[in-house]
Amino acid sequence: MRTVYVNGEYLPENEAKVSIFDRGFLMADGVYEVTSVLDGKLIDFDGHAVRLNRSLDELDMVGPVTKDELLAIHRELVTRNSIVEGMIYLQITRGAPEDRDFAFPDPETTPSTIVLFTQNKPGLANNPVALKGIKVISIEDIRWGRRDIKTVQLLYPSMGKMMAKAAGADDAWLVEDGFVTEGTSNNAYIVKNGKIITRERSNDILHGITRAAVLRFAQEAQMEVEERNFTIEEAKAADEAFITSASTFVMPVVEIDGVQLGDGLPGKVAPRLREIYLEESRKVAV
Repeated sequence: MRTVYVNGEYLPENEAKVSIFDRGFLMADGVYEVTSVLDGKLIDFDGHAVRLNRSLDELDMVGPVTKDELLAIHRELVTRNSIVEGMIYLQITRGAPEDRDFAFPDPETTPSTIVLFTQNKPGLANNPVALKGIKVISIEDIRWGRRDIKTVQLLYPSMGKMMAKAAGADDAWLVEDGFVTEGTSNNAYIVKNGKIITRERSNDILHGITRAAVLRFAQEAQMEVEERNFTIEEAKAADEAFITSASTFVMPVVEIDGVQLGDGLPGKVAPRLREIYLEESRKVAV
């Protein structure tokens, strides 16, 4: 049985509880982060901690722990749950006032709720899916405008994944005004004539921590990167495509809306970036 963390306590998962009045439950008034664990160490922890604070600040939410305390909690959960490869999910909400109300509660009297739990994922780095790639479909992006804030409002991304499943695909790319924004839980990229193309950072997409690292590694490896909007039609005509996220690292995309990219197998760029990312990230894992 897993040990989880809830508001300062390490508890067996079946004893963990939060209030029915918690605003994360009632209003999706919360933010989250997912940090991968490889070789028992945390990947890109600093980046996730910085983005967490940004999300909290954008929502005028008070963080209940310091960065050092957060790191200690993550490490303790890795140890207690014997995680070698897996993930740690962290969620902070605006807390549980005495009753439901649209108005924010006073943070002086209603402390934030913080929850962390682990997910054991043996083989995370050597995922066989990366050798064959995934298939995606395109769907309309009807989410709210602040996708740069990593909130727990994940209903439409969940619906998108189910739409993909129903279509015999693995995931969905979201399209707004004809341009791809991102995947349901990942950033999206295409490759044309060796150039990596991905949407630039804005409020329209999540500022991916894995994205930032992968783009930095790509440039260090003398790969050409262009940050701009691209259409779904342009994506279908690409030589390669891929996604990045904390849990998939770099994952090749071999089909978009039933259109096969190249020979239907991962190309050269995405697998090389995955290799570089895993190698470099492991060096600085904490």
